[in-house]
Amino acid sequence: MSVGLSLLAVGIGTRIPLSAAAAPLWLLYGMITGTIAMGCWVIAHECGHHAFHPSRRIEGVVGFVLHSILLVPYYSWAHSHAVHHAHCNHLEQGESHVPARATSPIGKATERLKRNMNPTIFGIISLFNHLVIGWQLYLFLGVTGGEDYDSPTSHFWNRKRKINGKRRLFPESFGKWMMRSNLGLLAMVALLTIASVQFSLLRVLCVYGLPYLVINMWLTTYTWLQHTNTDIPHYSNETWSWSKGALQTVDRPYGPILNLLHHGIGSTHVCHHVNSSIPHYNAWRGAKLLRQRFPGLVRYDSTPIHKALWRIATRCGGAVYQNPTDQAFYY
Repeated sequence: MSVGLSLLAVGIGTRIPLSAAAAPLWLLYGMITGTIAMGCWVIAHECGHHAFHPSRRIEGVVGFVLHSILLVPYYSWAHSHAVHHAHCNHLEQGESHVPARATSPIGKATERLKRNMNPTIFGIISLFNHLVIGWQLYLFLGVTGGEDYDSPTSHFWNRKRKINGKRRLFPESFGKWMMRSNLGLLAMVALLTIASVQFSLLRVLCVYGLPYLVINMWLTTYTWLQHTNTDIPHYSNETWSWSKGALQTVDRPYGPILNLLHHGIGSTHVCHHVNSSIPHYNAWRGAKLLRQRFPGLVRYDSTPIHKALWRIATRCGGAVYQNPTDQAFYY
């Protein structure tokens, strides 16, 4: 369904005139098409978890094609995402959305900026950093990775040696998989270049570029809200365990339309971290069982998404402070 609706929406986009008068129509097209196409992103993500199909070959082809079309390095991101699941909410070994400690240089600088800036301005900057450029910064530089990893860490090339003795995110033997991911991206870039020559660069930027930005905004919205809140602890080596980390994620109310289009990725995320091999169509039952049997352990925040996003942008954009029990929270 996601692929079919996305192709239909793109087909409609090829008919919209390239004029200033059509700008509102283009914005509407970008929002609708990007929102629909996010479902393709979720399917590719499921392939990376081996939750899509019993055949690894079919999963590999579907995931690789869908993610390459969306300019995502399939194998590289699947690996870093597996690290995220293996070390969720681990301050040292976690991967993606790992906050800086207040005692670190980055943490001190961020907290200073937060104290000296108007909260509204700080929130707007935080939203821009996460929703507009955050995904690219993560892919190219590995921002928000754990303390133990080399920095910067790229999903597109693999350094042959460790820096300062730190942990490698991608093992040295991962080079061939990274190259395969890059070849998929190069093929997509080549197709976009040919389309630009054939139909005009502006047409490609509107038809492909606008939905691409919206897809990335949905991606970072989901991941940010799934793993961030003022009451969610992050653990260091001394107290972290896999079960603790897996349960420090949040299910949120995205509504029936978004849950249908995005396969419930934001409303069944605790279940997904408990067992990432469960396909999306069984995740609803799994989430229901988890809530019934472990009501005190499954996090759910009923705050409307736009309000939760603003609260987190203004209150969770800084560093975390570690308390005597070796848990770190945003303050």
